[in-house]
Amino acid sequence: MTRTARRRFTRELPSVVDGVAFTDSGPVLLHVYDPPAGGMWVDDVIPGKLAALDRHTGETLWLSPCEVGYGRGFGAGFGTENDVIVLGPSAQGHRIVRMALSSGELIGVGEIEAFDEAHVSGDLCICVTPRRILAYSSVKMDEAWEYSRPGERYHHAARSGPHVFVIYTHTNSKKQGVLRLDAKSGEFEEVVLGAKQPTIHGIAVNNDGIVLLTRDLATALPREVLPQFLVDLSRRDDDAVGDSLSLLALALDATDEDAPLWYEILSTAPTDEIPEVGIAADSGKLYLVKGALLEVRDTLTGRMLGDWAVPGLDESVGWQVSQGAGLVAEESRVSVYELPA
Repeated sequence: MTRTARRRFTRELPSVVDGVAFTDSGPVLLHVYDPPAGGMWVDDVIPGKLAALDRHTGETLWLSPCEVGYGRGFGAGFGTENDVIVLGPSAQGHRIVRMALSSGELIGVGEIEAFDEAHVSGDLCICVTPRRILAYSSVKMDEAWEYSRPGERYHHAARSGPHVFVIYTHTNSKKQGVLRLDAKSGEFEEVVLGAKQPTIHGIAVNNDGIVLLTRDLATALPREVLPQFLVDLSRRDDDAVGDSLSLLALALDATDEDAPLWYEILSTAPTDEIPEVGIAADSGKLYLVKGALLEVRDTLTGRMLGDWAVPGLDESVGWQVSQGAGLVAEESRVSVYELPA
């Protein structure tokens, strides 16, 4: 039976939220901006602010102007020296910024390449651009390594400890797959999934495995698994002729020919009829968002652990899960819910 998640707090905000950061300790970080009257702005970047909220009560701990504004690309997280790290656009190009965790005081600023997606860890900030994967030191704010190969275009990335996993497109075939890189050096390690998928919609990684939100499982599964997949497809009661949205779980050390840990067909409806779906992984659990419903599964086995209706999730501009707490940020509201799976 689906339950409604218990709310820890909700805060109405005077500004618009465009980015969040949330880990197993410390405050909730919100990147916000004030839209100009009439929606017109002279530059491509609207100045931003960073707010820290108490993770238990929602009380504002500090609110500080941020060198990173609202525009193309954003990433935020926590450093190892009681600092906050924010990456994104500014009026002078893209920047990486360090701010004091206790007060929001500016510690340092560095210039970086424009990016589409960023993931912040205590040691490195991994940035995805169409032609390169870039890593910047979270302390020195300079480039630590870069990865690129001819014939590849990059879309999304996720990190688990010593490895970075990258969704890429083979520019000749236009098909997508997954690569594994060494997180410390950026060196290529392995093709986890060959470029055979028409689209990979999302990736989530923790210590138990990699989960992809994808379609056309028949091209992703090794030959020995295909008979069972066809049986599973035939048992569906919706006149399925092929999967249009599925979960595919792989081991962290998987290669292209390895059998998956598990898979599940989520929908066989036409792609344009599927509601927005997203995934995240934390503490051995996979979180699957379908509208305002949040399902929780075991990452290693795919076993269902619970599901909740989470108010505001279907209207969120950002959501994250950490240690059984779910952060949901709507345009001008932020809430934290308990998810005791």
